[in-house]
Amino acid sequence: MSLVHIDLTVIWAGIIGFAIVAYVVLDGFDLGIGILFPFIAVGDDRDTAMNSIAPVWDGNETWLVLGGGGLLAAFPLAYAIILPALYVPIMAMLLGLVLRGVAFEFRWRDPAHRPAWDVAFTLGSTLAAFMQGAALGGLLQGVKVTGRGYGGGAWDWLSGFSLLTGASLVLGYALLGACWLNWKTAGALQRQAAGYARRFGILLLLAIGGVSLATLGLDANYASRWLSMPDILFTALVPVATLIVTALFYRSLARNRDVQPFFWALALFGLCIVGLGISIWPDVVPMRVTIWQAAAPQRSQIFMLVGAAIMVPIILVYTGWAYWVFRGKVDSAGYH
Repeated sequence: MSLVHIDLTVIWAGIIGFAIVAYVVLDGFDLGIGILFPFIAVGDDRDTAMNSIAPVWDGNETWLVLGGGGLLAAFPLAYAIILPALYVPIMAMLLGLVLRGVAFEFRWRDPAHRPAWDVAFTLGSTLAAFMQGAALGGLLQGVKVTGRGYGGGAWDWLSGFSLLTGASLVLGYALLGACWLNWKTAGALQRQAAGYARRFGILLLLAIGGVSLATLGLDANYASRWLSMPDILFTALVPVATLIVTALFYRSLARNRDVQPFFWALALFGLCIVGLGISIWPDVVPMRVTIWQAAAPQRSQIFMLVGAAIMVPIILVYTGWAYWVFRGKVDSAGYH
């Protein structure tokens, strides 16, 4: 195996990883708005919450398409194993995203049935978030591989662990949604959002601890990567950093900051992703298939890399521009 091939494979793993991180960061808070929707007062407050994400919510899902398409193109073997294994949660997630998108549009166009669309918006957002977490849990707990394909059943992903990871991601997205509203709104709604951020921060920290401990018990390889010497000298920094970031998050809320809580919440997600990387690297199907075993031929990777080198910067530029244009505070009438 040539050095060039190894480098290309790692680059593509980085591109797909970046797309997944970008999706979690950008779509997480607007899914969180939907999760929090039942706790936001009907009327101007709900309209304000919707207006805060209206200019950006659909563009955020671009990264989900890039992650899924990149997995198919760059790691076809992993795609052939993971998709059948997680078909049920992935399809449920997509249905949730469709329901959420339809509800988002029709609550404005069909005001006579707005309460029903609000319920659909919450259900779609919560279903999508939960199934994303459940799919991750199903992958982490192990996938049965037979030959070069999936060898298990349609419901093997469903377990106590996958339910825990699904619920944990719902809590995490709710935290991001609360922090986004704290940033983008003012007055009573902002104070309410800050209160929710405090509560969900505690719940998320407990969920992170629970998922982390449960992960160590899934497989001896996970425990070895975290607890063996000398690896533990590095891995111990992750929980320490998590506690430090949590303290900074609550300090920023206590000082009534607008922007800082959101980015400290993102830092918590970032540390969770680092922890995930420690647990599974260099596998793409944990304990079964490495990124090199799953990789497409070198020529295919080079061909696709040219397209990615052109399109990813374009996506980043127009996404950044959209957030810059709509960078102010928002109310029920829109951005100021």
